[in-house]
Amino acid sequence: MQNRSVPRRTVLASAAVVAAGTTGVMGVTANPAIAHRRDHRLKKIISRMSVEAKIGQLFVPYFYGTSATSPSQFDQERNLKELGVRTVAELIAKYHIGGVIYFSGWANNIQDPRQVAGLTNGVQRASLALPTPIPSLISIDQEHGSNVRIGSGATQLPGAMALGAGRSLTDARAAGRISGTELAALGIHQNFAPVADVNVNPANPIINIRSFGADAREVGRMVAAQVTGYQHAGVVACAKHFPGHGDTGEDSHTGLPVITHTREEWERIDAPPFRAAIAAGVDSIMTAHLQVPALDPSNEPATLSPTILQGVLRGELGFDGVIVTDALNMRGVRTKYGDDRVPVLALKAGADQLLFPPDIGVAYNGVLAAVRSGEITEERLDESVLRILRLKDKVGLLGGSPYVSAKEVDRVVGARAHQHAAARITERTTTLLVNEDRTLPLRRGHKKLLVVGASPAFPTDSTRTTVPELARAFDELGYATTHLATGRAPDAAQIDAAVAAALGRDAVVVTTDNVGATSAQRTLVSRLLATGVPVVHLAVRNPYDIAHLSGVRASLVSYGWAEVELRAAARVISGRVDPRGKLPVPIQRADDPAKVLFRSGHGLSYDD
Repeated sequence: MQNRSVPRRTVLASAAVVAAGTTGVMGVTANPAIAHRRDHRLKKIISRMSVEAKIGQLFVPYFYGTSATSPSQFDQERNLKELGVRTVAELIAKYHIGGVIYFSGWANNIQDPRQVAGLTNGVQRASLALPTPIPSLISIDQEHGSNVRIGSGATQLPGAMALGAGRSLTDARAAGRISGTELAALGIHQNFAPVADVNVNPANPIINIRSFGADAREVGRMVAAQVTGYQHAGVVACAKHFPGHGDTGEDSHTGLPVITHTREEWERIDAPPFRAAIAAGVDSIMTAHLQVPALDPSNEPATLSPTILQGVLRGELGFDGVIVTDALNMRGVRTKYGDDRVPVLALKAGADQLLFPPDIGVAYNGVLAAVRSGEITEERLDESVLRILRLKDKVGLLGGSPYVSAKEVDRVVGARAHQHAAARITERTTTLLVNEDRTLPLRRGHKKLLVVGASPAFPTDSTRTTVPELARAFDELGYATTHLATGRAPDAAQIDAAVAAALGRDAVVVTTDNVGATSAQRTLVSRLLATGVPVVHLAVRNPYDIAHLSGVRASLVSYGWAEVELRAAARVISGRVDPRGKLPVPIQRADDPAKVLFRSGHGLSYDD
């Protein structure tokens, strides 16, 4: 992973061209005189850049493959078909790209930490080969919980709603610091987290457990803590999705949601976490592809709205950091305009970084045409480039070598101390909702368990699923466990098999995932309860499942199904640790949503 193939003179030349002094955490320049001198140096760099190079600095595209220069033939063909080049190195060279984003799974960018470090070094070699050698700002969506990109080898942490249930600012800050420290070791210096949306809609299809909760003040406190944790670790945090995506019943990936909050409701519900993030010094904020008529009566998507981005975010909230668009391939921002116009309108609205364009050539040339026609001035480009260079300066990319080493990756990523801290943090998030007749913790003699129910695949590894992994966690605690995955929509035969498997067991742990009014998971739980075997219900995603289940005598929520969350749930169920989580959202009754079944803050312990 060392940068031995890069001539020392190239690294030194790059450092000389873009060197800018930094001080304090992430190079924070609180002193106005220091900030002025920094900007003076950065503006000198900008003055030497071509228009094409300036435009390139704004884009953060995706690409395929695990290597910057020699991805698999399959990935080269995908790159050629969608991006017009075979490798990300060629993409950087062709469009003067200033940053890229890594994805696991479909993009095949991530296998293990050492491979990611090698990819990072390849990206940076390509960036330093540009006419103006400016390192790339490499980004990722590593929210943890249900939204994880780097899985194997890296420390897994609880997601936002789980941390909200833990109600510990110390834990939220520590989680951000651990995640940020590992990302920085991999050469990833911008994380699109934390989520600042307030999830007041239980039916929200896209935010939900990615939010810290339903109380704006508490969400704001957690967001600020995470921002501090990430940025103290040397990683740019990004509060999202402005002006607030927590009260939608539609996914902006597939449509254009409308937030119907009044201005007063927006100020009370949606704005506080973003104000808290800004007060905590957040360096970037991501836009949402949705309409908010109370903020902009023209009904432009927020990403394309000067009224919202310049008027509200910059003007009213006073944010002068980098505004990042949500992915430009999402339907919510493509409903009214072509892919050549969307990035132009986003820049005119006030955005700085243009994330994930569906066609980088069309998007780049659309912006170039707008500059050449005078629709976008070069001065406007310079504003965004300066903000982006400030970020690169703060994370140390402009003052020396941007490369990472295998030795540092091995020392930091997945470190034992990180894993231990993550396990303890997660144990403090598991929430016990119901415990009639002291069903939990499991009795000492009850060692024969059946684990059954919904079994979603792990966020980063589709070969590992919830039910067998939860059973393994119980086995490691000394139980004799059998398991049967019945899925989110079990049929009659699967339910009959589950009932038969429960007979003769000391207890059953049944997992649910997004139970609805007509869900067959309700029948599964009901039939298991009828066996007379003690049944423990574990909602592995939404806390709202319990509203649709009657007769359950023991019920918990893990707010996620990553391995660290399943292990924590097993330890709570077994009595190894006491449940300490408190609901960060209210749960309404299914038969009368106007009434509350469990209030926010509810959570039992074994002492109750």
